[in-house]
Amino acid sequence: MKALSIRQPWAWLIIHAGKDVENRTWCTNYRGRFLVHAAKGMTQREYQDAKQFAALNGVHNLPEFDELPRGGIVGSVELADCLSRSDSPWYTGDTALVLRNPQPLPFTPCPGRLGLFEIEGVAHG
Repeated sequence: MKALSIRQPWAWLIIHAGKDVENRTWCTNYRGRFLVHAAKGMTQREYQDAKQFAALNGVHNLPEFDELPRGGIVGSVELADCLSRSDSPWYTGDTALVLRNPQPLPFTPCPGRLGLFEIEGVAHG
């Protein structure tokens, strides 16, 4: 199954808080469900910036920095479209991967990679 590494807390916001686009500099022809891989990397600064942005979008229950799982699969979501602009409050420019129907999954540790990548042996809900 396809997977995409997304830094925290953005991965959590997709699965649990209605973040309906993932901002990227590239588009893909792929459509369908993919696994959300929470990347290992996240600085305190990145966390604080994302927390402030999430609060502007009405999300005030973001887990604390050390509570966010990293370095593995945290859920799955459908990639519905790829747009050069979006009215979503989560859109910040370049390309919007339009997401829908997020499903949390039990955390499964595994390495991530750049772009959409294939991963085996993980149930996807």
